[in-house]
Amino acid sequence: MDWHGTAMTPLAGGYSGETFLAEAGGDRVVVRIYRRLPQRAAIDASLMRLVRAILPVPAVLEVRPATADLPAVLVTEHLDGTPLDQVLRADPPGLDWETLGYNLGWVLGSLSSIPFLRFGMFADADLTIARDGAPTDLAAWAQHFRDTGRLAAWAEQDWQDLQALIDIAERTLDDRHNDARVVLAHSDFNPKNILIDPTDCGIVGVLDWEFAHAGSIHTDFGNFTRFERDDRLVDPMIEGFVDWAPGHIRGPFEHGRAMDLWALIELAGGTPSNAVRELAAQLLLAQAREQSLWAWPWDAARVDPAGADAVP
Repeated sequence: MDWHGTAMTPLAGGYSGETFLAEAGGDRVVVRIYRRLPQRAAIDASLMRLVRAILPVPAVLEVRPATADLPAVLVTEHLDGTPLDQVLRADPPGLDWETLGYNLGWVLGSLSSIPFLRFGMFADADLTIARDGAPTDLAAWAQHFRDTGRLAAWAEQDWQDLQALIDIAERTLDDRHNDARVVLAHSDFNPKNILIDPTDCGIVGVLDWEFAHAGSIHTDFGNFTRFERDDRLVDPMIEGFVDWAPGHIRGPFEHGRAMDLWALIELAGGTPSNAVRELAAQLLLAQAREQSLWAWPWDAARVDPAGADAVP
């Protein structure tokens, strides 16, 4: 595929890669350059090939491993769709919230039908589960960010409250009746990574698979509801999730919020500070002080991580 020499326009999104819009053979393509985590180029390509018959994801056009002189590159097709965060920000009149939410739940249910034998990050393009590096103790995870991160600045009472909140989350996740299957978790399932067709509220694309791993059936719902609590969207999303997921899903909101505590602690406690980390810190502090995984410190039902402001 010849996309070299064409003008490349930077696109938003991505942690381990730099993403650009380019042209190849007259078609628009997306070029992601992996400088930080070069092994993810092949892993992300494998994941998109794995789920392409199940979910709307871009077709993989080229994968190039890193060399001594050049970074790893992944080239995919460009999908025409509107980012969901833009639609939610605009809140257009006549938007079919029921259909949109249900379709998002369908995506979650479809992901939960892709099983793995154990939890962990992917080590290579064969989607081998890495044997090391996966934290398993939520209290120790929080202590790490107390010792080395921004949680060191928390008052002692707030820290004690967080430890009590962790106990609540662990009791929720240890529920014997909860579905503990290990499945494919996108792990960055939020409106900026979802393309939709605003006319029929269909899901056009699920993007940015760089954090995907073998994880909990509840990870992605927890991720989505971290900064999104609008009942018009969340209620039908739960319905679609329960309808499409294999087996019986109990308490998706409770278990999703409990599972998201892992990511929330990392965001709130990590460095450097940015808008998303500040929002995460506000949310985590409110949850700790209220002793509730449902706590919501803002007046609006949605917060915009791009602007760090509550939006109507």
